[in-house]
Amino acid sequence: MKIYSWNVNGIRAVHKKGALQDFITKHQPDVLCLQETKANQDQI
Repeated sequence: MKIYSWNVNGIRAVHKKGALQDFITKHQPDVLCLQETKANQDQI
């Protein structure tokens, strides 16, 4: 089982670049935990 934790700094920028989808495709995690301390609910 693959479990990843990613401290995302700027989740909107990561999403726009496609980095999240690239990461998921490359690593195929079973569980992926994303941390973003400065995001509002409407930004996710």
